[in-house]
Amino acid sequence: MSLAMPLNKTVPITAFNRGKAGQIFSEVKKTGMTVVMKNNEPECVLLSPAQYESLLDAQCDADLYTIAEKRLQSLTPKDMISFDDVCHGAGITRDELERMDEVELE
Repeated sequence: MSLAMPLNKTVPITAFNRGKAGQIFSEVKKTGMTVVMKNNEPECVLLSPAQYESLLDAQCDADLYTIAEKRLQSLTPKDMISFDDVCHGAGITRDELERMDEVELE
């Protein structure tokens, strides 16, 4: 589900009072989110665990991007470490790296 999806799936709050909470929660699990309406106004948004996790991941990514942008703006050549210095500090050589299997990162 796209984070930019409009909040057009709604349920009236009276449905909870009529014992339909289980049905509403099952639907939220399937669709990702539902807006609970009270007096024809949005009262809250119910999110599935997957959608909630997706939103948290997106927020974390945005926070990390902001931190990286700030660091890049103040970066100077004296702040940088050469690749060879990093390898030396880790106790590995370029030849050892060339012989290693490729690692997949997520």
